[in-house]
Amino acid sequence: MENQVLTPHVYWAQRHRELYLRVELSDVQNPAISITENVLHFKAQGHGAKGDNVYEFHLEFLDLVKPEPVYKLTQRQVNITVQKKVSQWWERLTKQEKRPLFLAPDFDRWLDESDAEMELRAKEEERLNKLRLESQGSPETLISLKKGYLFMYNLVQFLGFSWIFVNMTVRFFILGKESFYDTFHTVADMMYFCQMLAAVESINAAIGVTKTPVIPSLSQLLGRNFILFIVFGTVEEMQSKAVVFFVFYIWSTVEIFRWVQMPGWCLSAPSTMDKTVLSRVSFYLRLKFHVCSSTSVSVIQSIPIFNETGRFSFTLPYPVKIKVRFSFFLQIYLILLFLGLYVNFRHLYKQRRRRFGQKKKKIH
Repeated sequence: MENQVLTPHVYWAQRHRELYLRVELSDVQNPAISITENVLHFKAQGHGAKGDNVYEFHLEFLDLVKPEPVYKLTQRQVNITVQKKVSQWWERLTKQEKRPLFLAPDFDRWLDESDAEMELRAKEEERLNKLRLESQGSPETLISLKKGYLFMYNLVQFLGFSWIFVNMTVRFFILGKESFYDTFHTVADMMYFCQMLAAVESINAAIGVTKTPVIPSLSQLLGRNFILFIVFGTVEEMQSKAVVFFVFYIWSTVEIFRWVQMPGWCLSAPSTMDKTVLSRVSFYLRLKFHVCSSTSVSVIQSIPIFNETGRFSFTLPYPVKIKVRFSFFLQIYLILLFLGLYVNFRHLYKQRRRRFGQKKKKIH
């Protein structure tokens, strides 16, 4: 007995750009699916509502579609996707107004026009976000670039201050105390370079590249550059004083110690940073005290020179007419210097006591 030619149940849904057809046939073999003259032709052997037979149907679409249907066979059905030539919403699927009896809406995929527009916008936003992420690079790539950038910056600063430290150490062993008095003319150019480059550290903190607090970083930058460019750089009498040697030597020592620590903890977890703080806090407290001591000596020695030369002094306009000496700002700088030292000591001491205190409690 010959197999009867029957029509399967077909369910449809649409989006602005696509049509979805679900043909209720299981165990389909050798499907023939094509589109000619805007008509979909389907014929396949399979198990449907009338048992195992050859099923076929033809659908003439309401509007133009692309003649390359895409289908996927599953154990229970055939899924067909047809691309519309123009992205728009159709009022119905077929050209004929009366719906064929075998055709019904696919409520599992059905959306009304407004919901479909929302879905389309969501897909478009997802596509744009994906393109944006691809153009910016993956998070892993960005982290690698950030680590590489910070490592190179830290390395340049470390090498710069190391050159200053080694140069001054070698000259001291060769020339003795005589090396104190020409330190500025020997290493000032490298110190200028390192201190100008230190501005990058404050910028990194400001834009979130590092977790360093912005205000401490900026205050240290401004404080050192004030001494380097104003107190030493503009006063020739200060450039030949022994205090320059001690200021530069302690600065380079602090920075070498700090930059050695930096590559390992600048992007690490807080627990790792805490352990690093514990290991360096005692030594760092002593260095901070020597930095402030040598800096204050240089400021105190420069006050009589600024008073004598009148450099950077000015007179307030009428009716006040009071002469404001630059030494007044130097005295304010001294107060702020020791106030900052106190705040820094207190902060580091609290950190140290908090960490060691927790360990002692665990032991008991």
